[in-house]
Amino acid sequence: MFAREIELRGHIIDNLILPKAFDTILELEGDYKVLEFDIGKRKTDPSYAKLLVIGKNQSHLDRILEELQNIGAEIPEIEDVEVKAAERDKVLPDGFYSTTNHPTYIKYNGEWILVEKPKMDAVIVVYPDEKRAETKVMRDVKKGDLVVVGHKGIRVMPPERPREKGELFEFMNSEVSAEKPKQAIIRKIANEMYQIREEYRKTGKGGIAVVGGPAIIHTGGAPALAKLIKMGYVQALLAGNALATHDMESVLYGTSLGVDIKTGKPVLGGHKHHIYTINTIMKAGSIKNAVEQGVLKKGIMYECVKNNVPYVLAGSIRDDGPLPDVIPNTIEAQNKMREAILDKKMVIMMATLLHSIATGNLMPSYIKTVCVDINSDAVTKLMDRGTSQAIGVVTDVGVFITLLVEELERMEMERK
Repeated sequence: MFAREIELRGHIIDNLILPKAFDTILELEGDYKVLEFDIGKRKTDPSYAKLLVIGKNQSHLDRILEELQNIGAEIPEIEDVEVKAAERDKVLPDGFYSTTNHPTYIKYNGEWILVEKPKMDAVIVVYPDEKRAETKVMRDVKKGDLVVVGHKGIRVMPPERPREKGELFEFMNSEVSAEKPKQAIIRKIANEMYQIREEYRKTGKGGIAVVGGPAIIHTGGAPALAKLIKMGYVQALLAGNALATHDMESVLYGTSLGVDIKTGKPVLGGHKHHIYTINTIMKAGSIKNAVEQGVLKKGIMYECVKNNVPYVLAGSIRDDGPLPDVIPNTIEAQNKMREAILDKKMVIMMATLLHSIATGNLMPSYIKTVCVDINSDAVTKLMDRGTSQAIGVVTDVGVFITLLVEELERMEMERK
């Protein structure tokens, strides 16, 4: 019989780790026996389960064990990790271990090493002389890199939802729904943001990143997002050509995609305004130059420049122009996006499905993630593609940002 014991620890019932383990084994046509099961009596008590996992042959068992490790299973008496050298640049050795976005440790030469820069769909490269390991995407792997293969010596630590009463991510752990009480949710998000901002002001570490789509402008949310930046609640902005263009179009012409922001009616010849806007910024040389030259006097991008908030504008095949600040090289944009969010405490994704999924693929699972969209499918798709830590707020993004700013202002007045 090809079998191996695994252990599951922590809040494995209410975090659905135990049922996920059962489902994973059965879906992969394996079998299991429950050897030990100890349920924590109090809310704060962890639970423990020991399972015997059974496969058809060794390779089948290895496949099941690798999937179980990805949800947090531990293998007792674990062996050292296995590594193989890459034979060529960008080519991985057979049997390479594909990473999750969870914190991961590897056992190398008898020592547990934390894998740096966790990211899903990458590989682990080990540096023996430095006693460290990090994730690398396939394109960055070089000939001779020691790549982890198989499942031995790997420990994955999926984050558990906080269990403190009233905490945002405990409050939000039910399914995505448009019927959640918006005011209560916004109040809790504002409280989290306030704490993160205060910590950032004291330490210069952490902070909040906003991932935004052009619907923020179309729905009238631009002034609120600009104010959010001015108030110090945004430490990085990730967007595309559209958000920046329509933000500046709304400042220069009062329209977004040629539609009057105040009346909601199309303006004669307004369809040209976004091209006029791009051309104006081209003349200035950059968004920063446009601000310094007095061409741009308010708005989201204006506040980013004035408050030294870094922004990454990733290019798209759909872009007009694009703006001189847009990064048309996808790989370069992806690298800069990851660099911008890796140290953040929270990421707020608003009205941009593709950009949200792309960002989710780049960041560790321990970053608190809020996804706001009028369509509940956007949040569901984000979670289905691996960003399982995300919580969803199904509402109009313009209304959401406006109410969020009002709540933060009220909170600041109270605390003063």
